[in-house]
Amino acid sequence: MARRNFLIILLAGTLALAGPVCAGLVAQLEQLGSGGAREFLPPDRAFEFAHEDLANGQLPLRWTIVKGYYLYRDKFSVVSPDGSATIAPLDLPPGEDKDDEEFGRVQIYRQSVQTTVAVQPAPNRTEVTLRVTYQGCAEDAICYPPIAKTLKFAVAASGGAAASGGAAASGGAAASGGAAASGASEADRLGTLLANQGVFTVALSFFGFGLLLSLTPCVFPMIPILSGILVGEQGRSGTSRGLLLSGVYVLAMATTYAVVGLAAGLFGRNLQAAFQHPAVLAGFSALFVALALSMFGFFPLQLPAGLRARLDARNRATQGGSLAGVAIMGSLSAVIVGPCVAPPLAGALLYLGHQGSPLVGGLALFAMGLGMGLPLLLVGASAGHLLPRAGAWLERVQQVFGVISLGVAVWFLERILPAPVVLLLWALLLIGAGVFLGALEPLRELASAWARLCKTLGVALLGCGGLLLVGAGAGAEDVFRPLAPFAARSSGPAAQLKPVFTRVKSTADLASALASAAAAGRPTVLDTYADWCVECKRLERDTFENPAVLAQLATVSLLRVDVTANDEADRALLAGLELFGPPAVLLYDSHGRERRDLRVIGYTNAADFGARLRTLLAP
Repeated sequence: MARRNFLIILLAGTLALAGPVCAGLVAQLEQLGSGGAREFLPPDRAFEFAHEDLANGQLPLRWTIVKGYYLYRDKFSVVSPDGSATIAPLDLPPGEDKDDEEFGRVQIYRQSVQTTVAVQPAPNRTEVTLRVTYQGCAEDAICYPPIAKTLKFAVAASGGAAASGGAAASGGAAASGGAAASGASEADRLGTLLANQGVFTVALSFFGFGLLLSLTPCVFPMIPILSGILVGEQGRSGTSRGLLLSGVYVLAMATTYAVVGLAAGLFGRNLQAAFQHPAVLAGFSALFVALALSMFGFFPLQLPAGLRARLDARNRATQGGSLAGVAIMGSLSAVIVGPCVAPPLAGALLYLGHQGSPLVGGLALFAMGLGMGLPLLLVGASAGHLLPRAGAWLERVQQVFGVISLGVAVWFLERILPAPVVLLLWALLLIGAGVFLGALEPLRELASAWARLCKTLGVALLGCGGLLLVGAGAGAEDVFRPLAPFAARSSGPAAQLKPVFTRVKSTADLASALASAAAAGRPTVLDTYADWCVECKRLERDTFENPAVLAQLATVSLLRVDVTANDEADRALLAGLELFGPPAVLLYDSHGRERRDLRVIGYTNAADFGARLRTLLAP
């Protein structure tokens, strides 16, 4: 019975691998875009901020404003995010009246403005942390996002005045060219949760977020990776051993996730993106090809004899089950398999970037990693129980996982190879799997039901592989729509099922494009994309190319930040937008101001994104 149940799981796994590849057959292509206009200063140059030392509870602040720019009087705020001080209400000088299209009649400052803030340090505090926020615009053009500066001051032993040594650090948006018109994004709200809730609540919440993330495609590839490790146990992995191996894998993954997240939040570097270099992806893909060939019996994949003998004495070296090897694979999976940014991760990184507690931020990310890994623990326990112990049956199981390992290898190569080549690889894999399952072999007269099921599955895989082969030859670019070139030809040149984005590379490019859209009275959708981002491609395929969404996008300006290269310009632009990686979609109104409450971090479906667009386009 166990063998029969496991065969069902194997067949379901093979279908899960092949199903998405053969899912869609129809699509069409192409559209047009636009851009251009004057350049704008970065916000730190347009609005030069300075402060003096905190002394006797008084903190002088001043801003020097470049001609042609202005700051909103009601957008100034000074808060203590960690509760280390009490801040008196701001006493700002009167400003100049202005009729603003977005905010109505407001007061603004030109040239310069200064004020002194009364700050009372909390008892028993040795350091005061303040966050100064302000927002401004370029005259008759764009508005900038709220700019946040984090200041830290040492508190004198008396608990009154602070000693000198205030340090300003930009914790907010740099020159992105848009402004937060209202509300807060989901990532902002999660960052606030970290800042205001207890450690237990934070850990529990982010564990739940991790469980939700475990249902995304960025986690799916870890299942065959872990399953392959268990299969490598040569039939010795019972429930306890399977649980141990999966536990080591998940702990390594969660720990690496937390460390990488801390580095991104504190130093502004997305290490996961750095691991998406073609050489790294090709190497990881080659590793899975080697694992697959080993499972097919071409050669044994094992440690050198001397080292293996020492490890065997402690029962830790098996073909796939070395605990150290499992931990390494878990760590690599964390940084290579799923580099896309989701709202919980973005919230934790925003919190860390605004000088939040590394302990709380790291704990949140670790808890999220554990939540993401919980299904993997279940896989380890169940597979350890269901896997056959030895014999010809185990060899068959290893061969099935060899096919799945080849699928994982192709999945990695999708990020760096041309689309038609990827289609060709998937076609060869599916055709080979179909042949392996007996698609071309006649059934015996008294063949069992399982043999007939395998034959049926093999024929289906052979057919899907054939469709992909035809699509690759026709120049198809989407593995989910291999017949798209034929559909496009039959629909004529007017067919358009794919939005066209104008790419921006720098802050100046973005500001100019937003200004052009604002001058034309058009809202803007800004997409953040990378070739190595799996969720980015899913967002484009399932959301942007949805017919209802396409109809709405026809009325807006479409911009794209492509961070595939992950160079300094890409990182600077992401930092200015308060983003840590793709995918993310920012929506700007017809005045060039970002609707931060509509900001999308991670994947969102067509229905949700369509609702956000309707809100953006509402009069």
